[in-house]
Amino acid sequence: MGRRDQPTDALRDYCQYLSEALRRTNVALSIAEIRWEREGWLRALAKLWRDAKAWRGRWVLVQFTELMWSRRGFPLRLLTVLGVLKARRVRVAMLFHDAGVGKPRRGFNRVRVPVQYWVMRKAYDWAARSVFTVPLEPISWLPSHPRKAALVPVGPNVPSLEDCPRAPASRVAPTTVCVFGVATFPPAQAEEVQAISFAVREATRHVPGLRLVIMGRGAKEAEPALRLGLNSAQLNLEVRGVLPAEEISCLLASSDVLLFPRGPISSRRGSGIAGIACGLPIVAYSGRETGFPLTEAGVVLVPQGDLAALANALVRVLGDSDLRQRMAARSLRAHQQWFCWDSIARRLARVLEEDGAAAEAVAVGLAEAS
Repeated sequence: MGRRDQPTDALRDYCQYLSEALRRTNVALSIAEIRWEREGWLRALAKLWRDAKAWRGRWVLVQFTELMWSRRGFPLRLLTVLGVLKARRVRVAMLFHDAGVGKPRRGFNRVRVPVQYWVMRKAYDWAARSVFTVPLEPISWLPSHPRKAALVPVGPNVPSLEDCPRAPASRVAPTTVCVFGVATFPPAQAEEVQAISFAVREATRHVPGLRLVIMGRGAKEAEPALRLGLNSAQLNLEVRGVLPAEEISCLLASSDVLLFPRGPISSRRGSGIAGIACGLPIVAYSGRETGFPLTEAGVVLVPQGDLAALANALVRVLGDSDLRQRMAARSLRAHQQWFCWDSIARRLARVLEEDGAAAEAVAVGLAEAS
């Protein structure tokens, strides 16, 4: 899995949820971490060599994100890891959480981005199977007929509506818009704060007494800018920050709409999937990765960066209770069919079985100490 993310680590949450769901399908998945951030690469690879001796013939799910295998985004050592695993004769399945890493516009990225794409292509070639969390069609670096590739979306990173211990039977006043997570990278944070402020200010002109709840990673860091941007709006603003998963679920379940300004929504965005799992209508940007099965949920999509369209969509959903109910029902159906962890586990197991896999898997991660 690479180095540990802070203050929350969505990938380790993903592996834990996946492990529990696979167990319910009689597939054993254990999570092995090699702490390369603390011990260095030589010791990490030596430990991997020793541990992988017992994995011969088993599936090893190797996780990939943009910065997981390198501090600066040059994940060349991932290929060394794959070489160790293949030498130990394990069955390698790549799980690409980041399938696209942007365009090499200028400066540092003109070198980094081509290296990342080259590494991903090599990893795909070397692996027996590759799993992607977004539709395959927009992934430009895949071969024209990617027979080894399959789509398996991520699940929610919080309990679903049916598992929320304090989920309300029905949503009541005040009308609530929630935002789950804000970027911490300053330019991205500024864009998201602008989108939230513009859309919510417009909504307050049509929905008196509106309540806005900002929660999750980056919320506290963005609070000063949010309060400044919403200064003229008549609303109740609550900034809750990082909370236990169960509390996040309860806040989502008690909201009326999830506003998703974190770039285009897709089936790899756990914070967006959390809204689907909690039965929420979602107003979001669309992009290249936005497609089936996410479009089966109750989502209203607008072009990325179109603030007026985002605000109009939010006003329309908030002003039509029948529309919200229909969208909420679509989200719950989509969750049950595509995004609940049991469904994800079954799909992943079928992907591995297509290659003659035994019902046992080992998730290998490389991570620093907590």
